Amino acid sequence: MKQERRPFVPRPEPDEEALEGVLEGRNAVQEALRSGRTIDKVFIAAGDTDRNLSRLAAQAKEAGAVVVPVDRRKLDQMSLTRAHQGIIAHAAARDYASLDDILQLAQERGEDPLIVVCDELSDPHNLGAILRSAECAGAHGVIIPKRRSVGLSPVVAKASAGAVEYMMVARVPNISAALKELKDRGVWVYGTAADGAQELYQADLRGPAAIVIGNEGVGMGRLVRETCDVLVRVPMKGRISSLNASATAAILLYEAVRQRG
Repeated sequence: MKQERRPFVPRPEPDEEALEGVLEGRNAVQEALRSGRTIDKVFIAAGDTDRNLSRLAAQAKEAGAVVVPVDRRKLDQMSLTRAHQGIIAHAAARDYASLDDILQLAQERGEDPLIVVCDELSDPHNLGAILRSAECAGAHGVIIPKRRSVGLSPVVAKASAGAVEYMMVARVPNISAALKELKDRGVWVYGTAADGAQELYQADLRGPAAIVIGNEGVGMGRLVRETCDVLVRVPMKGRISSLNASATAAILLYEAVRQRG
């Protein structure tokens, strides 16, 4: 019995916005590294013995990118161009700042630092919304970790409604170490937790402050939690026991705005 052929459905052209920030193929990644462009993450074909590909991965890692070996079939699924040559990179929507840059901005404005620290957020829409709230509240910067965290991807940029262009974002190797550095420089660290000892409205956010927002699922990591000076909780009056990470950040930021007058 002759099988009926399925109608041909052409593959849709990739959306230009989806392509923005995604680099496919060896030449594209090589030139981006050579130009000094900030790359968040590199996906490379696992088990590939090609020396040029291995060298490219090493260069990306040296430049600060997170290199993730994946099955070639996974790369095929991720590819928008169908010509990845064993490597796909996600470039940052903009360059990252440093802790010094953020603190310097606060000094230039004549203000006590107000910083948001994101501990391993995985949802780009959450990070984008936090950037938007931070910019609207006049915060001086946002800190994210290099690993196990979403970076400044095009999706984050879109979710931020343009705030990514104005908000300094520092990407650090270790959040706990960054918090300790901030504390050494006079910044008080306020962690957010459902079991926080202090209610949000009792916290004094008028001075130099860093607000730590934990991962969407498990909250702050143990070391990050232990590094905080104060653990604060948002009062919950309804039947749901927790808020979205970006909503929590917005509430704390605007409490700081209220206190600072």
